[in-house]
Amino acid sequence: MENRKGSQTRDNVCIEIREDALVTSMREKMETVSTSVCISRVPDELRKGNAKTYIPHMVSIGPFHQGNAELKAMEDHKWRYLYAVLNRNSNFEASLEGCVKVLREMEHRARRCYSETINLPTDAFVQMMLVDGCFIIELFFKYAFKNLRRRSDPIFSKPGLLFDMKCNLILLENQIPYFVLQRLFQIISIPKQCNLSLNELVFRFFNNMIPGDKQALWEKFDQEGNHLLDMIRHYFFPTGPRKQPNSGTQQGLDCATHLKKAGVRFKKVKHKSLLDVKFVNGVLEIPSLEIHGYTETLFKNLIAHEQRHCDNTQHITSYAFLMGSLISSEKDVKLLGRRQILISDEGKEKEVSELFRKLCRDEKVKDFYYDDLFEQVNEYKRTKWHASLQKLKCNRPAKIMFIVAIGLLVLTFVGSLFSVLSFYLHHK
Repeated sequence: MENRKGSQTRDNVCIEIREDALVTSMREKMETVSTSVCISRVPDELRKGNAKTYIPHMVSIGPFHQGNAELKAMEDHKWRYLYAVLNRNSNFEASLEGCVKVLREMEHRARRCYSETINLPTDAFVQMMLVDGCFIIELFFKYAFKNLRRRSDPIFSKPGLLFDMKCNLILLENQIPYFVLQRLFQIISIPKQCNLSLNELVFRFFNNMIPGDKQALWEKFDQEGNHLLDMIRHYFFPTGPRKQPNSGTQQGLDCATHLKKAGVRFKKVKHKSLLDVKFVNGVLEIPSLEIHGYTETLFKNLIAHEQRHCDNTQHITSYAFLMGSLISSEKDVKLLGRRQILISDEGKEKEVSELFRKLCRDEKVKDFYYDDLFEQVNEYKRTKWHASLQKLKCNRPAKIMFIVAIGLLVLTFVGSLFSVLSFYLHHK
């Protein structure tokens, strides 16, 4: 009887192990087919001549830049933040073990988010996710609640470091999956003074980097993304329905100064999204964009993210193409600046023009969002031009003045040509 009982016990143990293995296998299979790749390296064609705007120079988050000697100074600080998070729990060891256990269960899904195989063993990968995840969460806590900061914390005490940190956390190559942050946020001890959700903490941290109406952006704070950069991209999304153009081909658009000469006017408007650009009765209504030190980094990484991981409308890339079309020179920047559509430091017109030239390098955009807008503007130009010609035909004095002006131009040209020929013959 004892042997039989022992056999039954051994059988039960074997069955339990097989069930655990089956559950793990099935979970990983589901994660494999349902988890999308959302974090990758920036394509070489975008990186050319602009590598610095895609590479972290202060802190490494995730596996792509882990071990970079230039980022080593921040590693010890990340561990201090991890300790601050775990130490809020009265049972430090239990808190650490609980975080490690949860992340082990999420390891396969987290690895699937990256575009390439991460050559780290399980323990190293889990440790990286725990350290980086808790560092980001604690950074959000300290940003939202000043009494959690220490005077010796360089991120908040040294000028410029917080700015650099924000710029590093919006890089495509410097991300961890957002569901990792969410799960850690659920199991760690939250500071007593914090009654904010993780999404609200994210919004507070990045809101001054996101152009647009702040109240409208706040209404979007509950939207989720695949990682921090992807969440910011969702804040940009336009609010109105997209109109389909009559033609199926992507059209070009003249620069702002040429459009003004053609009768198009420009007006600054306050819309819910920076991307809510409209054309109404000959007026291009464009929300105001303030140019900051992080504008180039933010837009370039958002565009890189769309180029790699967006299978539908590329909203940010479309906006960059729109603004790049309107801005071809410093004159265009000054024109839009006078209308308060572009806000930048005085004397920086050349830099702003160059910024949009860099952002708008490709002539084709996948599923271009503003194709109907371009069609409307170009049709208005044609209508305006034909109307001007018709008016000229009906207005005899204007017609005479037009002919006289053309005649004067011809005479001037002939005179100049005659002077050049005379000079040449005289010196020959």
